Order: sequence, then C-alpha cells, then structure tokens
Amino acid sequence: MFATLTPPEPDKIFRLTGAFAADPRPDKVDLLVGLYRDAEGRTPVMAAVKDAERRILETQDTKAYLGFAGDQGFVDGMRDLLLGEVVPAARVAGIATVGGTSALRQVLEMVRVVTPDARVWISDPSWPIHAGMAGHLGFDCTSYRYLDRATNGLDRDGMIEDLRMAKAGDVIVLHGCCHNPSGADLSLTDWEEVAAICLQTGAIPLIDVAYQGFGAGLAEDMAGPRLLAQRLPTVLLAASCSKNFGLYRDRAGAAFAITQDGAPRDAAQGHLVAMNRNSFSFPPDHGARIVDVILHDATLRQAWEAELTAMRATILRNRRALADAMRAETGSDRFGALAAHQGMFSLIGATPQQVDTLREDHAVYVVGDGRMNVAGLSPEAIPRVARALAVVMG
Repeated sequence: MFATLTPPEPDKIFRLTGAFAADPRPDKVDLLVGLYRDAEGRTPVMAAVKDAERRILETQDTKAYLGFAGDQGFVDGMRDLLLGEVVPAARVAGIATVGGTSALRQVLEMVRVVTPDARVWISDPSWPIHAGMAGHLGFDCTSYRYLDRATNGLDRDGMIEDLRMAKAGDVIVLHGCCHNPSGADLSLTDWEEVAAICLQTGAIPLIDVAYQGFGAGLAEDMAGPRLLAQRLPTVLLAASCSKNFGLYRDRAGAAFAITQDGAPRDAAQGHLVAMNRNSFSFPPDHGARIVDVILHDATLRQAWEAELTAMRATILRNRRALADAMRAETGSDRFGALAAHQGMFSLIGATPQQVDTLREDHAVYVVGDGRMNVAGLSPEAIPRVARALAVVMG
C-alpha cells in the first residue's frame, strides 16, 4: 500500500528545532517555535493553571464523556473572554475543539458545507497553516497584501485595495491581534475599514485569536474583532488557549459562529457539533476544564491575569531592548519596528541565506522566512543576538 508513497516534506520549524537540540554550542539561542520563555529559558506552567489542576484533581469524580460540543462552561467562558458583552449570547454558536488549529479546521469545514465555492483570502504573510489547511480542504486561496517589507509595518492601502475585490460568501482570514509572523497589527481604524468592506461585499471574516492578552491587554486585543461582531451579520472565530494559558500540549481551543439568533444560530450550532462528531467525537476536557475553572473563579482569574500581564511585559521589554541594542550596533533605526510590533513574533527581513548564516556562524536560530520569536529572548542573549544580526544583515 505504501511502497510508492512519497513522504511529505518535514515541517521546517520542527526540523530546525531538532537541529537546535543537536547543536553542542553552549551559547545557542532558540527563537524558532512560538513558546513563551522566562529569564531562565523555561516555559513554566502558570501558577493559576497549577491551582486549577489541584482543584480538578480533588473534585472531579468521573471521566465519563461530555457532549460533542465539549464543556459548556468552557465554551461560555471563552465566548465571554473573546466577545465581552458586545453581542447577545443567543447570537453565538460555539464548541470546544482540539486547540486553535482544530477550531480553524471546524470553522472551515462548516464554510465548505454552506458555501463550497467560497474563496479564502489570507494575508501575505500569514501562519502557514492558514493556506495549508484551506488548500487541503479544496478552497481557492488568494493572498491579500498586508506587510510593507520596506518598513515592516502594515501595507494599509494594499490591504484595502485587495480586500475590496472579495465577493459575497468569501472568507477573509484575519489575525485578532499579534499578527503571526509579522507582529504588525491593525489599528481600530483599520478594523472599521475592514468592517465596511465586509458590509459592502458580503465577505465573511474568520478571525484567528491565538495570542489574546499578549498585545495590549485582554480586552484591548479584542477591540477590533468585537467591532466586527457588533457591525456584521456573520463573523467566525477560532480561538486557542495554548499561549495565554500556557496549555500548549493540552490542546484547548474553541470555535464560534456569530450570526442571527433563532434558526440561523441553531443551524450553525448543529453544524459545528457535527464537525466535532465526524472528526474526533468528543473534544479533550482537561485543558478546557482548567480554563473553565480559572475564568469562573474570581481569585484564580485575578492571579491568571496578573501572570499574563507579567508575560506581556517581558515580551515588550525584550522588543525594546533588542531594538535599542540594534540601534547601538548599527547606528540606524532600521530595526526600530521591533519595538512597535505586538505579540511573540516579528519578521526581521533576513534572506534565507542570512538565516542560514545566523544559525551556522552565530548559533542564532530563526525560521527561514526571518520570523523571530521575541518571547524566546533572554536579557543575556539580547546583546549577542543584536551583534549577530548586525554582522549578518548590517
């Protein structure tokens, strides 16, 4: 059966992760995978998560199946975390999923059922899974301009011009905050323009929320998506708890469809549940239950928000420190955008050859397109990374 099967291309990031692990140099720096790291280079379990797990261990008395939609407390808590009170709960269909990637999959599967001829619009650049998954499901994918690579800022005019070509029923993939991989986010004015375009064209926004809380704050990071939810008849959301709850391996995510209440909402809920049933039946509960406990306990929620605030502050300090170090090394503000970006990632503008040189000559590991995980920096590593960037790219 498999004699003539050609193996797929290995994932480039995890291939580099293997190379990093095998690298014997003691001063090597891993800026590859999107993991938050503390000053000691660890990805710790959040204290609020540990406390929630203890409570679950002490009180949980069964491992029986939940429904296909997952833990309803988790779904309700995530809906409120994402949307606040901008839309009535009666307008929102939602399910728990196997992480944020599965949430994207379930939403796109539903789109394929409802509007199989939809075109999926994806920012240039974007997380590779967006195009990979949409293409795998048979959608026609089109990129829209997003990053101005000369400034590493938003190509606002190009984005607006491209999105105006979307048709009714097309899906526009948007990053809720902390754009991956560029770090360049939309302003509230940009979100208003996107809302106007969707109202005019009938295109449907699909908002990927993987880093809520890592930009400006939990509510601030959702200001744009909430504006769309208020103004548009239909909005799709895919959310991950991997980063802001540190539940990377526990795969907690949620998918939502915001639509008219009554029959449209019930139909969307039924289709989302069916997507779970036909994919994996029941979503995993442990990570979702942790989030449920934290979001519905005032003390734990306060502790979690304080930890998340500290993580966000660390990333912001890393950005500013690296931008300052690059200014000192190069005598220019060429890398000044690093301090203005938000979230875990930025594109540093390196060519593939320069990326290879950073790795081979300086033990600084970044992804081949020049994506850097700023959250992977430490105070000790920043001066050395800045010198390496200046030597290779200066």
